[in-house]
Amino acid sequence: MIHQFKNNGYNIVMDVNSGAIHVVDDLVNEIISRYETDTEENITDSLLKDYDKEDIKEAYGEVTHLKDQGKLFAKDIYMPYLKSFDSRPIVVKALCMHIAHDCNLACRYCFAGKGEYRGEREMMSPETGKKAIDFLVANSGNRKHLEVDFFGGEPTMNMDTVKQVVEYARQLEKTTDKVFRFTLTTNGLLLSEDMFDYINKEMSNVVLSIDGRKEVNDRMRPVRGGKGSSYDIILPKFKKLAESRGQDNYYVRGTFTHENLDFSKDVLHLADEGFKQISVEPVVADPSEGYAIKKEDLAKIFEEYDALAKEIVKRKKEGRGFNFFHFMIDIDGGPCVAKRLQGCGSGCEYLSVTPNGDLYPCHQFVGNTDMKMGDVETGVTNTALRSEFRKSNVYSKPACQECFAKFYCSGGCAANAFNHSGDINGSYETGCEMQRKRVECALMLKAAESVGDR
Repeated sequence: MIHQFKNNGYNIVMDVNSGAIHVVDDLVNEIISRYETDTEENITDSLLKDYDKEDIKEAYGEVTHLKDQGKLFAKDIYMPYLKSFDSRPIVVKALCMHIAHDCNLACRYCFAGKGEYRGEREMMSPETGKKAIDFLVANSGNRKHLEVDFFGGEPTMNMDTVKQVVEYARQLEKTTDKVFRFTLTTNGLLLSEDMFDYINKEMSNVVLSIDGRKEVNDRMRPVRGGKGSSYDIILPKFKKLAESRGQDNYYVRGTFTHENLDFSKDVLHLADEGFKQISVEPVVADPSEGYAIKKEDLAKIFEEYDALAKEIVKRKKEGRGFNFFHFMIDIDGGPCVAKRLQGCGSGCEYLSVTPNGDLYPCHQFVGNTDMKMGDVETGVTNTALRSEFRKSNVYSKPACQECFAKFYCSGGCAANAFNHSGDINGSYETGCEMQRKRVECALMLKAAESVGDR
């Protein structure tokens, strides 16, 4: 499978099955587009009006050489791995721990119902948190490195449990062959100097929630009761925390909606405030919501991604570069085969734990009792559901079959697919369109690095 596109003046050719990326001139680009459907003689004759015959011959030979090397028109190298998927042991590698089903913000777009996940406000006890760690260790097989995300609601509303869980896990590291990596996601309202020290000591990564410009952030992320601007409260804290971490191992993470389709300005605003690790992502919402992304918004969104990519190239040249999460692609190494085919591993390798210890496939399924998988004491009891997630991959999803981005998005988010189609093997087409555009922009950035900016 070949995908050809032009971005920022570059002709980019992507060989989907091999993962090879080529930046080519107009002549080679034209030859590749017809290589498998026409003869060399016909291609040559049609190009003679614009190119020298020897140049055409040389370019055609280059394309043939790349094909012979397996870097163009390559056969599928991933499908054979599927045979081993059902036989491999089920290993839980990561937990999303819902430390608090409560929040001190009332975000309009919150999929968690302002932190309550369709239920009552609730805090995870230290005992439940420790049982979750025990469950993770017991079900992690030979996996040495384990990940735990402290999530909510707002987890800093229950920092005592966070600290006790971390302490318990650190003790287990001394008696088991396990190493824990912790992440904290926070809206920042309760961050304090003492928390900075603790977070920098124990958290391998921190996700700091802010939507960008003050007017955008405060419209979508109001403080409960309408007391004050969440932007004014959190921005100085986030800037200080980012600096204290050496501008690494964190993300400022925002959400854009139909109400701020000029979201590149929010990304650049965060960059201008000094942040180097930025993620601003499209809202996923019921189409009936006024802020939901609509299909007719895609053209504007694509323009924004292109403008943002060009600005990143410019700023990097000027020494003012920053990382934008959705444009970060490793085309040399990249994720392992299993991750390319199954993504996050939700429902199998990755699970969420509610404050009372119930297990769900991921945080976006929490509250949907049909998707409950078990609990931290008895383990996974809904093995049929686990099996469904285990078998889900890019080859089980019809929409992925002819998609050039499938090995980068790994089939996309199972929760988004389920919420929009009723099937984890379905698709969220608007999200797919945005993902494809982000991949193209990311590859353009790689082209600018290797060939030179324009």
